Amino acid sequence: MNESSVYMGKISYINASPVYYGLDHGLLPPWLKMVADVPAALNHKLISGEIKISPISAAFYAMNHRQLLLLPQLSISCNGKVLSVVLVTNYAMDDLTGKTVMFSKESASAAALLKMIFHQRNIEPVYTVGDVNDFKKVGSQVDAALVIGDAALVHPWDQEFKYRIDLGQFWHEMTGLPFVFAVWAVRRSFAQKFPDTVTRIHQILLESKKSGYENLDQIIKDGQNKLGIPQERVKHYYDLLYCDLDDQKIKAMGVFFDSLYERNILKLKVDIQFF
Repeated sequence: MNESSVYMGKISYINASPVYYGLDHGLLPPWLKMVADVPAALNHKLISGEIKISPISAAFYAMNHRQLLLLPQLSISCNGKVLSVVLVTNYAMDDLTGKTVMFSKESASAAALLKMIFHQRNIEPVYTVGDVNDFKKVGSQVDAALVIGDAALVHPWDQEFKYRIDLGQFWHEMTGLPFVFAVWAVRRSFAQKFPDTVTRIHQILLESKKSGYENLDQIIKDGQNKLGIPQERVKHYYDLLYCDLDDQKIKAMGVFFDSLYERNILKLKVDIQFF
C-alpha cells in the first residue's frame, strides 16, 4: 500500500495527551498523518473513511461495531469522578422532566450515558444540541447542559449553576464500575486489508503512551499552558484519567452497551471485538 495515505485521528482535548505525547515528540513516522478534532468529528471521519484509525466515543463504536475493531490497551476512561464530563443545572436531576437539556455536538458517549440515566430514572427532558462553551450564555438559554472536554475544566460552572453532576462519579455510584468514554478503533475493512500496517500503528500508539506516562510532569505543564488553569487542577485531572483498557473496563463497556440496547438507544446488541 501507499503508506503516505494513512490518516489517523487525534482528540483535540487534553485528555488524550498522554497517548499522543510520543507521537508529538519524534515517534510519528512520515507516512502516518494526524488529524486533530473533537470526538464527534473524528467519529464521522472514521466511518466515512477519511481516517482509518482513531479515538472515538465508546457509544459511537457501539453504534457502528460491525464496521470497526477496537485496538487493545487504549481508552480514555475513569473509575469514579472524571471532572471533564458534567451535567450543569439549577434543578435537581429528578426535576428535569419537561425541562430543556442541551448537549454539546462534540461527544456521543456522554450524551448516550446521560440519556440512559434519564431513562432509568423516568426523567423525560426536552433535548437540544448547541454550543455549550459559553458558560454565561448557556444558563440563560436552557435549564441544563452536558459539558465535556476542556470546556468542563476551564469555566467556573459552579458560579452559574447550582448543581454540577460528574457523570463518571454518577455511573460509578450506580454500577461500581469504571466508565469508558473513548476507545481507539480501526476500520474493519482496512484492518483486514492491511493487518501489518495496523499492527505497526498500534505498537507506535502504545510506545507513544508509554512515553507520555514517563513525561507526565511535562504533559501537566502543557495542559496548564493550553487551558490557563492551575497546575494542581490539571494534575488532579490526570490522576483521575486512565488510558488503558483492562478487563474491568471492557466489562464496564459491555454493561453500558447492554444498558443502551435494553433502553432502545442502541438498535443492535454489541459484540465487542478487538483487532
